[in-house]
Amino acid sequence: MPSLESATATATATATVAGLSRRPDAGGVRTLTVQTESMRGLLLWLMGFAGAFVFIEPSPYEIVGLASMLLLVLTGISLRPALMPLALMLILLNIGYAIAVVQVSGESKPVTWVWISIFLAVTAVFYAAILSTNTQARLDHLLRGYLAAALVAAAAGIVAYFHLFGSLSDLFVLYGRARGTFNDPNVLGAFLVLPAALLFQRILIGRASAVVGNGILLLVLLAGLFLTFSRAAWGQFGLAALVVMGSSIVTARSAKSRIRIVSIAIMGAVMGAIFLGALLSIHQVSDLFNERATLDQSYDVGHFGRFGRYVLGAELALDRPLGIGPLQFSSFFGEDPHNSYLNAFMSGGWLSGFAYLTLTAVTLAAATRFLRADTPWRSSYQVIYAAYLGVVIESAIIDIDHWRHYFLILGALWGLMVASRPYMAIGPANFRRPTR
Repeated sequence: MPSLESATATATATATVAGLSRRPDAGGVRTLTVQTESMRGLLLWLMGFAGAFVFIEPSPYEIVGLASMLLLVLTGISLRPALMPLALMLILLNIGYAIAVVQVSGESKPVTWVWISIFLAVTAVFYAAILSTNTQARLDHLLRGYLAAALVAAAAGIVAYFHLFGSLSDLFVLYGRARGTFNDPNVLGAFLVLPAALLFQRILIGRASAVVGNGILLLVLLAGLFLTFSRAAWGQFGLAALVVMGSSIVTARSAKSRIRIVSIAIMGAVMGAIFLGALLSIHQVSDLFNERATLDQSYDVGHFGRFGRYVLGAELALDRPLGIGPLQFSSFFGEDPHNSYLNAFMSGGWLSGFAYLTLTAVTLAAATRFLRADTPWRSSYQVIYAAYLGVVIESAIIDIDHWRHYFLILGALWGLMVASRPYMAIGPANFRRPTR
């Protein structure tokens, strides 16, 4: 039997992990605290929901984000020391941008680009800070807002793709591809990956009674994702689904649960194939799919194609330690870099380039350690990790520098890592749920 000291230590650690305080506060103070936390939850929901409405810069997300962060800071928010590496790397990234933009400070767009970059970096630190306390409740609010936004954006893209909005359909479609409430189909596709992976996981490990409801919502998101005809987003979701399924199997509590996960995944794959076949039976869908499904698009190949520009840009980066300034790459090579790692070197010089590389490497290395941590939010953590892994791989072939949801995922991942540290320090044995 465990000693009294051991039992006491475990109980104390558990209370610390849960973030609970049992001080006998007055009823009025406790009521005020509950009301304040409810307001925080609502603001987080709004920020998650506003992330889908990004069709101009500055976007509605900036307005909602600034107002929400200001109100949340006024209600009390602290930056834990464990979040300082994230803040430092984002600061260095934006210092590089600020130095490089001096070369083109006479142009308004590059200057605005830098200000938006700074704002988005602040949102990442904010998400990390707010989620490091009262983690489960706040994460639920944020993800619910994100899921609602994804459903609206996907539905808008689907309906517009089939011209059910009439003349308004053109607002939600670009080059025959669904873009929903975004300014680019690629961004819509990438935005839908996290909530789609979340619904996929709920089907795998959730209650049997919720399978049908989550399945219907997942089909809406997958239809929207497919109609973006974004090859990178298709691949990102495929990778996320594999990571979610694999981590769910590894952390399942019984062989029966593992068998259930594999069985549902197989049935889901069959139903997905049927659903895909139904979409491809539509002439306009199949034609564009055949065009987009190849890996050698005309703009990818050639000396000044996507991959050719990578080489040319890398050579230029070696000669320009301060970079060439934001939004200047296309003036040299005719197109944007379509590679966030290269763009960091181009837009902010070596300082920004190495800061972004370090941020990505450190985040992935640290986040992988917590995949099996037995926390109340482990399932959500695994989805967010899978989404982050996919988006940083995708950033090698596309510019994600101002993707709002990238900074949300980055900040959420760091916040959950900080909140999970006590569980890792204590060890899973003290938190293992009883099995029957």
